[in-house]
Amino acid sequence: MNALTFHLSPKIVSALPRAAALQMYDLPEIRDANDALWTAIAARLRADGVEDVPEALSRGRSPEDVWTDRRLLLAQTCGYPFANALRTKVKLVATPRYRAPGCDGPFYRSAVVVRANSAATSLSDLRGGRCAVNDRMSNSGMNLLRVELAPLARHRSFFGSVVVSGSHKASAELVVGGDADLAAIDCVTWAHLKRWRPALANRLRILAWTVQSPGLPLITAADTGAATRDALYRALKDVERDPGLRDVRAELMLDGFNNLPAPHYHAVLYLEQIAVAQGYPQLA
Repeated sequence: MNALTFHLSPKIVSALPRAAALQMYDLPEIRDANDALWTAIAARLRADGVEDVPEALSRGRSPEDVWTDRRLLLAQTCGYPFANALRTKVKLVATPRYRAPGCDGPFYRSAVVVRANSAATSLSDLRGGRCAVNDRMSNSGMNLLRVELAPLARHRSFFGSVVVSGSHKASAELVVGGDADLAAIDCVTWAHLKRWRPALANRLRILAWTVQSPGLPLITAADTGAATRDALYRALKDVERDPGLRDVRAELMLDGFNNLPAPHYHAVLYLEQIAVAQGYPQLA
């Protein structure tokens, strides 16, 4: 459906239902909290005069389909696609702050994990090993790891193989199961796995932390007007302060939202350029 909407007239597009999604950190154990957060945001948007606010979060659609939806009201994306393929298709609304080890205000980093009994003591010990990556376009799973490995790769492939798992959780499972030797997992996901999947997380250990970069941004469609974007930001700041949502924020490890300027995300591409300049253009 989404590939066709770009050829529809503005009048037809404006009649389509709007979308909202918070799928980046949406383990089954915290979906109720994400739903409660959206209900609070949606109520504030309606009170602020925003029309066609979705009643519920979209689930079951691919992230790429949601991110490129011309009727997207609000969604969370990864910094790497935001700085690349999405840069002309969406607008930045805010950058969340999380209370998780590895986070620093609106910035975050990835934990490079190996099996708890791995003999590796540094990244260089994993040369020739097997890497699990959630997605080739992931900042946390690929880009941050690539820049750490670039000086070690010496213009050659570093790993014996790289497998795309589809999610950070799946990458962790591949490492635990012995089908991969390491994976880079963003620090917020890692904190959720430590809390909700201890049987999995406790069979892993952090070998290293990556450099930090801006966190996963909240976006809206490029066609969203300034008034709606401003209403979105006001709603986010209001739920950040609402004492009635304290438990919801705690469940999501959510500290609040920053108005981080979009050029900050050039840092994501800068890390890519560093790896390329050192002869390591792709995680391999």
